[in-house]
Amino acid sequence: MRTQVAIIGAGPAGLMLGRLLDLAGIDNVILERKSANYVLGRIRAGVLEQGSVDLMTRAQVDRRLQAEGLVHHGTDLSFDGDRLRIDFTDLVGRHVMVYGQTEVTRDLMDARQGQTIYEAEDVSLHDLDGKPWVNWVKDGVTHRLDCDYVAGCDGYHGVSRASVPQSALTTFERVYPFGWLGVLVDKPPVAHELIYAHHERGFALCSQRSMIRSRYYVQVPTDEKVENWSDDRFWDELRRRLNPETAEALETGPSIEKSIAPLRSFVAEPLRFGALFLAGDAAHIVPPTGAKGLNLAMSDVAMLADAFIEFYGERSSVGVELYSARALSRIWKAERFSWWMTSLLHTFPENGPFGRRIQRAEFDYLAGSRVAQQSLAENYTGLPS
Repeated sequence: MRTQVAIIGAGPAGLMLGRLLDLAGIDNVILERKSANYVLGRIRAGVLEQGSVDLMTRAQVDRRLQAEGLVHHGTDLSFDGDRLRIDFTDLVGRHVMVYGQTEVTRDLMDARQGQTIYEAEDVSLHDLDGKPWVNWVKDGVTHRLDCDYVAGCDGYHGVSRASVPQSALTTFERVYPFGWLGVLVDKPPVAHELIYAHHERGFALCSQRSMIRSRYYVQVPTDEKVENWSDDRFWDELRRRLNPETAEALETGPSIEKSIAPLRSFVAEPLRFGALFLAGDAAHIVPPTGAKGLNLAMSDVAMLADAFIEFYGERSSVGVELYSARALSRIWKAERFSWWMTSLLHTFPENGPFGRRIQRAEFDYLAGSRVAQQSLAENYTGLPS
């Protein structure tokens, strides 16, 4: 087989890149080691910046998004019960949209025109400094795909970044001493917008997937086990961390999914190695506090698609050459914002009473400064690419 661009990974990043290339008439093949049902079964957040919404429109996959997505004009922050609403529309004239990552993936799957090969095992990348090709095994048979470029959109644990010699790669990482215990429940959300809460017992988040499905989180130690948390224990702990009015309005029920996600900040540099380009979680991880993971992936593949379109349409390699630097500039700004939100809202046992008073001072400064609120709103709704 031969194609122009081989895409590794059929998550939203790989599927969006494939869709943009399809629309531009650039041949591409997507390889995914899991089944389509497995990919669709991943439970992920979905707060979309305006740029991601615009990209869905560009990709002609925004029909359900526009009909079912929930527009959020702001968000609430809480510190020991004191609430502060950040009004995105008033502060920066933008908003975000809540639309689950699973639904983004489903829309892109349904629109897929090129070939996607699921359950492609033992994927390996070859000759990335020359004429690249990809091997994989399907149903016990080894296959080969020759290509011009390889786009690694296969996540943090994927083969793409692992194929780069360690001497050519610089990584930056911070692992946080806690995770998020999340519960999905078929109950209306406690508020129309997200609530981020800091409490001396730990962080909490009230989020949503629709008007009848909610997602809630509490901060837990990294060594915590899901099986230690009954539904009743979770709801009791969540209420403790919310202000009394919100806790009273909370509708609880049996969880339909419960899991713990560790938090880390991670960046790999550079993002190009010969014919291989990294995008999405293969290139970077952000703690979910700033709602940047999916949006960064969408920004990456939009830049990469434009680079490939420029190369094949104009025979210019400028976009290809500049992709890594351009993408990393935006990535590091999003990493900073996600780190800042995480630092403000979580408890860090090692920081002690002094650290917590600094967090309180930061919250009070934010509450009293429109300029500071504008900065938060600008970053949360999305910096320009």
